Amino acid sequence: MAKLTRECIIFTVLVSCSVKKMNTLLKNFINQLLALKSAKEMEDFLKSILTPQELEAIPKRLEIVRLLKKGVSQRLIAEKLKTGIATVTRGSKELQMKHFKNIS
Repeated sequence: MAKLTRECIIFTVLVSCSVKKMNTLLKNFINQLLALKSAKEMEDFLKSILTPQELEAIPKRLEIVRLLKKGVSQRLIAEKLKTGIATVTRGSKELQMKHFKNIS
């Protein structure tokens, strides 16, 4: 078995702490979203916290999933939404893993 160096151990601990912190931050973000009471509050919050690029990309990813579920080809989706085929393929892979059950 390989001997772990001090640097390797420190890196492993930092990555582990970073993942735990990210999980906490994501949970806090989700709770904040759930606390919003109206579509207007949600829109204001998202426009405040997301960049213009994120505001374009996130709804586009949702539309990719919707179109994939309707049976539209990946190539046609990429053309219609002016996005890369890799982005559409990522959505397809997520669907294959049985994600997005509540999206129609």
